[in-house]
Amino acid sequence: MDCRSSLWTTRRELLLGGAAFAAWAYLPKFARAADGRDPRLVVVILRGALDGLATVAPVGDPDYARLHGSIALSVDGPHAATMLDSFFALHPSMPEFARMYRDKHAAVIHAVSTPYRERSHFDGQDVLESGYAGPGRVQSGWLNRALERLPKGERVMSALAVGPTTPLVLRGAAPTVGWAPVALPQADDDTAARLVELYRHRDPALASALSQGLQLEKVAQGDDMRPKPGINAMQQVARGAAKVMVADDGPRIAALAFDGWDTHANEGGPVGRLAQLLSGLDGALHEFESGLGPRWRDTVVLVATEFGRTARINGTDGTDHGTGTIALLAGGAVKGGRVIADWPTLKPASLYQDRDLAPTTDLRAVIKGVLADHLGIGESVLASSVFPDSAATRPMKGLIA
Repeated sequence: MDCRSSLWTTRRELLLGGAAFAAWAYLPKFARAADGRDPRLVVVILRGALDGLATVAPVGDPDYARLHGSIALSVDGPHAATMLDSFFALHPSMPEFARMYRDKHAAVIHAVSTPYRERSHFDGQDVLESGYAGPGRVQSGWLNRALERLPKGERVMSALAVGPTTPLVLRGAAPTVGWAPVALPQADDDTAARLVELYRHRDPALASALSQGLQLEKVAQGDDMRPKPGINAMQQVARGAAKVMVADDGPRIAALAFDGWDTHANEGGPVGRLAQLLSGLDGALHEFESGLGPRWRDTVVLVATEFGRTARINGTDGTDHGTGTIALLAGGAVKGGRVIADWPTLKPASLYQDRDLAPTTDLRAVIKGVLADHLGIGESVLASSVFPDSAATRPMKGLIA
């Protein structure tokens, strides 16, 4: 066998098979809503399990401060939490989300969980992103299956996978395009053009894919994507994704994941490790808002995590793997200014397995509500294809303005 030929084949398959070079022409069409909306959906996965009780604190629950101890939020003092209503308060590191909430463009769903009830990150993330009721070797995610079943029309509807690998939630038969911020210096325009020309004579399909990938990278990076003081990695990623999504012919759906939310030790209260993570998430939401500009009006950003954390802090001022947590919605299309919760209380008898916030809302109901009312996917399709065998979990109504 000719080793050079084998190497060329491997490179070709890698490039053509990668999401970063998927052909735009093969992406499905999406029908513009009758009222002129041009909806966009961003799914943000927080990997590691977010402490929902520390992010949106039930300060009105008499057992909260005792259970969360030294890391419990307070509505008094120099680092006071922001009251969202008479019962729940938002972590002080999220001023942008607080503003969106006041403007009725953000909402919280509390005491929420997937159907998963164990404590493995791997399995919990599998259930969260696959859309199945239990873990397993699933090769597709609920967002990709939703993309396959969107109402068809004349407008291009594509999905953007952000990161070095496509998140499971967006893997599947529906084609996607991918983008990941690259820290290494990129080839200049002249070098890139020479590569495209070289491939055009040897492999036209690869040349076309490479050209499209370079164009996507140029759009995402733009002229202002150099790291700036005070701009963290989450914000940089969100800024690039927004640049791609804002275009008339750009992706309408995106998925990205932020790691590092496993706060077993030294979680911190209003300041500390979790505060820094939440500040980055808050900045990312603001980057989507500012980057999408007028498109923000028709946008929903869904933030979800695999499970929550224990109601009681541990001996290292952290929290262990739990169950109930929060989901966040932000965007101009959100019917916000609300904390939606069937609150179970934090009384000892009410805790799940004597340790966790008991979940009272199925996260699938929240996601179904967004997909139905924002993207027009029918309830029967949601129950059978997007979230298989979930007919008993009805879409939550009233989430979209």
